[in-house]
Amino acid sequence: MLENIEIMVILLLIVVVGYVAGKRGYLDEAFNKRLSLVIIDITCPALILSSVMGDRLPDSALILPLLCVGTLTYLTLIPLSFLLPRLITTDRSTWGIHGFCITYGNVGFIGYPIVASLFGHEAVFYAALLNVPNTLSVFVHGSYLINSGHDSKAFHPKILYSTPMLAAYIAILIVAFGWTGIPKVVSQPLSLIGAITIPAALMVIGSSMSRLSIRQILGWKSVYIVSLLRLGAVPLAMYGLFTLLGFDPFVVNINTVIIAMPVATYGTILCLRYNRDVTLMTETTFITTILSVLTIPLITLLFG
Repeated sequence: MLENIEIMVILLLIVVVGYVAGKRGYLDEAFNKRLSLVIIDITCPALILSSVMGDRLPDSALILPLLCVGTLTYLTLIPLSFLLPRLITTDRSTWGIHGFCITYGNVGFIGYPIVASLFGHEAVFYAALLNVPNTLSVFVHGSYLINSGHDSKAFHPKILYSTPMLAAYIAILIVAFGWTGIPKVVSQPLSLIGAITIPAALMVIGSSMSRLSIRQILGWKSVYIVSLLRLGAVPLAMYGLFTLLGFDPFVVNINTVIIAMPVATYGTILCLRYNRDVTLMTETTFITTILSVLTIPLITLLFG
């Protein structure tokens, strides 16, 4: 539990560094937009690929259940991403952002180290398998949510062959064919480049916060409702659903922990990429990250 709290504090400190850098003028809005493109098109695909380039494969009997649970999770959450925001607020302009925040957690950035601390390092591979449907969904459905209400053609087919999606397709092939022993001359550069993603994305969030007032940083009522759904109601509902469906408890527990993460930092990055106001996304990401210092240890005590 203390180790998980320590992880969350470390990540929050990186956000603080970004905030200070934004206040001091090192990171401005134009730089954040350029950096967001680097994250999405270069470092994020590298992170996706490196996550499945281990030297050994885990229990092959769990691969199909993990992919099934991961896929069913987002098939369940996608309809809720359209329904729940309409119950939370009448402000149509916020529905897409709220829907994104309810659906997508910080799987790769925070989920992996939490899973490793609870279930062992080899379980990171299981988390990576669960993250494959997440990656496919966040750059298609997530991009649609962020563009909805602003763009008459919110879904752009080119998303399906963007670099993160291509990386996800390759990751699926690596898993499906059980490819191991990928040369370090390939895996090591991808790992190093992918490692940039976490601090860079968190610093962009901090920098974006530096342009908000204290009232905006603390968020509004709807932000806290969404936060409770993201950190509590959604993971508990997924646990109940997959337990009733009879999936392996080990698989269900890993998925529950993964789903209990704060809002995905990709949300802010995608807002910057599509020139959307980052205020609401940044507020919710920050609040859920703060609250997760308490909620993640509680979830891990229940399901770890």
